[in-house]
Amino acid sequence: MFKKSRKTDLYSTFIGIESNFEGTLEFTGTIRIDGQVKGKVLSDGGILIVGEQGVIHGDIVVDEARIYGEVMGNIDAKEKITVTRPGRVTGDIRSPAITIGKGVIFDGNCGMKSGNLKNL
Repeated sequence: MFKKSRKTDLYSTFIGIESNFEGTLEFTGTIRIDGQVKGKVLSDGGILIVGEQGVIHGDIVVDEARIYGEVMGNIDAKEKITVTRPGRVTGDIRSPAITIGKGVIFDGNCGMKSGNLKNL
């Protein structure tokens, strides 16, 4: 049986530092956001990377979230959430695996729960 391989160094989508997006953003693969997004970010099977300059105002539902920038909204990830300095999260986070690094600003509730988060 073949194992599904993820190459996170290859982005299927990139939102640059001078870009703004408003609405519901749905994607597959890996997306890196260095610009600003206002609205929901959704993916079934995708990886979200918020770069140091990236800002998201809205809720996130993905398989994996890596936060280096700022998120103001709830984050639900089926696999894991990683928040690394200088990351800032204002909102609740929920995933089976959560890593919050030293120097991160986090204001919200944290829940480690396995299961299907699609229905949130």
